[in-house]
Amino acid sequence: MSSVDISNIVAKYSGAGRDALIPMLQDVQQQDGYLSRDSIIAISKHLNIPPSKVYGVATFYNQFRFNAPGKVHIQVCRGTACHVKGSSAVLDVIQRMLDIEAGETTKDGVFSLEVVACIGACGLAPLICCDGEFHAGVTTAKAERIIKQYRKKVEA
Repeated sequence: MSSVDISNIVAKYSGAGRDALIPMLQDVQQQDGYLSRDSIIAISKHLNIPPSKVYGVATFYNQFRFNAPGKVHIQVCRGTACHVKGSSAVLDVIQRMLDIEAGETTKDGVFSLEVVACIGACGLAPLICCDGEFHAGVTTAKAERIIKQYRKKVEA
């Protein structure tokens, strides 16, 4: 389904007001994996809110993404325990290997990278999550191996 085809979501919120903005944004992201410019415009028209206001609300919450996720979505935990145990260096090596910053997707569409405040497994720090698979005690060397493994999986 195209990211601009949110008619099913708009229908679900028929007659809704401003209070439906966040649930609609969540539904679009659930469906498409991110919020496109066109989906923000469609929501703004449906709720009779300027697109700038819709975008302003969406950017306020870190749960919303504005780029299509890659085939492999990587989350790097930057919570306190992970930070203390070196997640900054892990993030740096992943960004360098993929040539992207947090919040971006590689040009080939294979990897997307997200920084999260806390994954909730502090005893396993530092932690990264790749497509729902958790990797504990990640060092920079281990991060390099993990990225290479996922690249091989995608290319296979």
